[in-house]
Amino acid sequence: MNSSSSARPLPPAADTTTRAVFGPSWFAAVMGTGIVANAAVTLPRSFPGLRTFATVVWLGAALLLILLAVGYLRQRALRVHAADPVAAQFFGAPPVALLTVGAGALVLGRPLIGLEAALRLDWALWSLGTVLGLVTACTVPYLMVTRHRFAPDAAFGGWLMPVVPPMVSAATGALLVPHAPAGQLRLALLLGCYAMLGLGFVAALLVLAMIYGRLVHHDVPAAAVVPTVWIGLGALGQSVTALAALAAAAPSALPAPYARGAAVAALLGGVSVWGFAMLWLTLAAGLTARTVRSGLPFAPTWWSFIFPVGACVTATSALAARTGSELFTWAAVVLYVLVVVAWMVVVSRSLRYAAGHMRRRPVIEHARRRPAESDARRGVAPVLRGTVRSSATDGRPVSEARVTLLDPAGDVVGVVLTAEDGSYTFTGLEADQYTVVAAGYPARAASLTLDAAGQDDFDLPLAHDEG
Repeated sequence: MNSSSSARPLPPAADTTTRAVFGPSWFAAVMGTGIVANAAVTLPRSFPGLRTFATVVWLGAALLLILLAVGYLRQRALRVHAADPVAAQFFGAPPVALLTVGAGALVLGRPLIGLEAALRLDWALWSLGTVLGLVTACTVPYLMVTRHRFAPDAAFGGWLMPVVPPMVSAATGALLVPHAPAGQLRLALLLGCYAMLGLGFVAALLVLAMIYGRLVHHDVPAAAVVPTVWIGLGALGQSVTALAALAAAAPSALPAPYARGAAVAALLGGVSVWGFAMLWLTLAAGLTARTVRSGLPFAPTWWSFIFPVGACVTATSALAARTGSELFTWAAVVLYVLVVVAWMVVVSRSLRYAAGHMRRRPVIEHARRRPAESDARRGVAPVLRGTVRSSATDGRPVSEARVTLLDPAGDVVGVVLTAEDGSYTFTGLEADQYTVVAAGYPARAASLTLDAAGQDDFDLPLAHDEG
């Protein structure tokens, strides 16, 4: 059982309202949908109806962004997800969603809303996404160091999510450089984009090394986690895309010698990183194929397939444009076909998943006693029970500890407070993978797979003297 913990408690829930809570990982659906639209514009080959298809997909991404943003802000679950060592990683998804939709406004929205409106929308979304992305890139690693605790095998692809947004800001910000006022403002924007590219790329290399070490030294991750290995491809693809986009914008802001240097860096550096991306793609594809043979049930982490491959499409298209190479040209086309097919599959499965979870209302209680046995056993649904105990030698029960149950997407299924004997119970569940987070002194998180028989003794140690 893999476990991790954070060093600060969350306050207990103050009410008994039953409401669905979804995690920030769902913004990956906007990321994936947006990149399918934007990547179509970059392809070195044009096809009938492709731009119309891309525009419709971009509009869908924009609508989904609005719905998810309103829903997430209304549920006020920021502190719950910040305390969870897994869900907190996906705070990088909302900024990238904003940046992706904003870039789509400029490259696809102009025929619909006009250049001026498209620029205003892109500037607004890029500015907001960049600020949120930089905050995420700084805050989440800080939380990982000071509040979260991780087992030796805890590293996974989601750790890349907090550091990817600055690279996306660099790639999409390059589109705005020619539209910025000439002079110091334009130069500052270009140099700022290069700085964000360096920030994200170096941080991504550090995280990739940790993920590779985890894969080599420990067992293959759980099936729901395997798709996140593909996020590494997204980080590498975005770096190549950003290099190419910034090189294209450099002549409008830099003196000629430096602009030529940017073009050389985009070509030589881009091809080199692209080669590493192909290695990572091969590793991710091999792990995925192995997992499919043993069973890969749908989880929202399937969206990890889409944006990374889409970023690889934009990177390959950029190299095709710079080199004129037919190899890159057709590689970009093939990758785009693959990402569109994968996107259609994931959209279909996501709609079915969302429909099923809308029918399942979460169990959220403010309990001060152990639920009655009859309550725990109502129906035939699996029941999860356990006790939160001190990790000290006495192992005494911890009362009033807040226990949160999360599904594979980081969505909150239920919240309870432990009774006087430290016990907690979740009822009305489905057979699925879950993470149980006990917030106390500090919080503890542990994962399990719940089958139809349920679980009666899922105990969590909660240390009062840590942190």
